[in-house]
Amino acid sequence: MQYMRDLSKEVWQDCITLFLQTGICCDAAIVTNSPPWLLASYPKGNLFQLTQEEIQILLAREGREKLFLQGVTLAGTKCLLIRDNLYTEGNNTMDLRTKGPSWSSQAVTILQMESVYLVVIGQKGTEGGPLNLKAFEVTSYIKEAIRQHMARS
Repeated sequence: MQYMRDLSKEVWQDCITLFLQTGICCDAAIVTNSPPWLLASYPKGNLFQLTQEEIQILLAREGREKLFLQGVTLAGTKCLLIRDNLYTEGNNTMDLRTKGPSWSSQAVTILQMESVYLVVIGQKGTEGGPLNLKAFEVTSYIKEAIRQHMARS
């Protein structure tokens, strides 16, 4: 599904809307790494401010161990790297936590879908495990919807 990044912005916005309707997250974005680009985001969230440099660092295949030491920045928000299996076949996820007091930090999940990546920030109080499971569930649905969309085109 190399063509995934070539889908229209409306298709990606529909995917963001679908994920936000689950009620488990407060912000979402879809990015690609070739070139580093924000394909879609929730306009009322903060992820629309993701920079190309942040995306490039986040999705780089080389030097990933630096992310554990230096953390990750998403739309200007510092995050702690909890688990990095983004390029592990069969898993393809990364778990982060925004920095701040434990009562105000939020779980973040990044999930690879072929050539694009879903970035979601959980509602306050949502733990990483349920957020990760919901991301897998929704991306499976998104992949199937895209297959059907492409078959009709």
